[in-house]
Order: sequence, then structure tokens, then C-alpha cells
Amino acid sequence: MASFYCRLCGSDNLKLYYCQGNRNQFKHYKCNNCKLINYDLAAGLDQSQYTDLSVDPNNDRLKSNRGQDQSYYFLKKHIKEPGTLIDIGCGNGRLLNKAKKDGWLVKGLDLSPEWADFVKKKLDIDIEIANFLEFEANQIEPCDVVILRHVLEHLPDSIKALNKIKIMLKRDGYSLLEFPNVEGFDKRLKRFLENTGLKHRKYAQDFIPGHCNEFCKESFLFLLKKTGFKLIKWETYSLKPIVNHIYNHIHIGNKARALIQKI
Repeated sequence: MASFYCRLCGSDNLKLYYCQGNRNQFKHYKCNNCKLINYDLAAGLDQSQYTDLSVDPNNDRLKSNRGQDQSYYFLKKHIKEPGTLIDIGCGNGRLLNKAKKDGWLVKGLDLSPEWADFVKKKLDIDIEIANFLEFEANQIEPCDVVILRHVLEHLPDSIKALNKIKIMLKRDGYSLLEFPNVEGFDKRLKRFLENTGLKHRKYAQDFIPGHCNEFCKESFLFLLKKTGFKLIKWETYSLKPIVNHIYNHIHIGNKARALIQKI
């Protein structure tokens, strides 16, 4: 049993789900109530970000850029008319730039002053430098869309994060979120092999987990219900085209994408 309560529902009904580290010192607990995977933060957390300003937002061949393209095309598929958009953790700003070219009014939010300066100079897009969980969401004009790509799992308080997004959105506004799917087929297989001793993963000596919480569809739906959102579209995805087509329809991929709406 964990020595803390579930960070999503407050339950103490937590069971050890899997461990990381060469001594299994980093423990992750599954809540039997809401199904959130809670990492025991007492063991340490590595949230360090390395700013690589060589990641040119105009380079179509880069994998990270293709991921942003895929996210934007998903958004265009489901929201036809341009409006106002904020990308939280916007990185090199490629998604914002694509939206801007299509007529969206865009703004970014990022922890890194280096990224903010880079995007301003490279793409002429203003980026606010802020920690999202400390950001005063009511200081901005409500917008049509808020994007949060692979940020949610790094935040210890997912309820606070969704409530901030709700404040940032207009009535009936949308949010696009992407995060790891902890119940993806390959993740489940790896956990089974490691838990049964059939496979042993070698970790770097300085390894410390960076994810506070891991979501599956069930725990994510619990979060939405608790914060006043409804699910519009859920899919898993891959950057490999054929695999992506399969994962979009059979939701077994290890990365999830969700479009939600404020209610």
C-alpha cells in the first residue's frame, strides 16, 4: 500500500502496479477507484527540460515536427473555423505557426525563456513564460481552443490543470490533450514481462522518473467528469502512418489524443 492518497480521487485504495529503476526504487501505484497510476513522488522527480534550439520549426523531416503536424491536422478535422488558440508547452512553435497561417489568432505558453525568445524571432509569435500550474488563467481573454500536448502527465495536480484550462476557455470551448496511454498494448506487455522476471530493463544510473501521473481512458474520463468537461473524441496514435491508422480505430497505442469540450 502507498503512504499517500490518490491525486485524482483521494482514495487510499492504491496497489503497487509497477516499479522502475535498477533497484525497483521508483514505485507506481494504481488507484482501484479511478484507475489513475500515481507515482510516489517521495522518491524524487526529474522535470528537467533541455532546450535544443536546433529544432527548426520549418524542418518538415524532424519527428517532433511531424508530431505537431499530426496534432494540428486532427484539430482541423474536428474544428472547421479558425478562432483563438493557446498552446501550453508550445516548444518550437510549429503547431502555432501552422494555425496562424490558417487564420487562427495564436498565443503560446512555455517554461523556457530560450524557447520564447527563439519562437518570437523565428516565427513572430508571442510566447508567455510561465509555469502553467502557477499561471493566472483569468488574466487572459477566454479563447476557443487550449492545447496541452504531453504536459498533463508531468503535472502533479491534474485537477488544477483542467480547471485552469476551463477558465481559459470560452463557453463551449475545446481543449486538445495528448499524453501517454498507460494501458497501451506494448506497455502492458512490457510490465507483464518485467513483473514476471522474463525481462529485466537496465536503467541509467542517474534515472529518475519525470511523470507524476499516468492515465488510461477510464481515469481520464474520471478527470473530465470531476472538472466539468465532456469527451468529444478519443484515439490512440503513432507517428508511423500505417500503425497510426490502426491505432486511431483500435485504441491500443501507447499515446492517446483527446478532444474535450467545456460544459
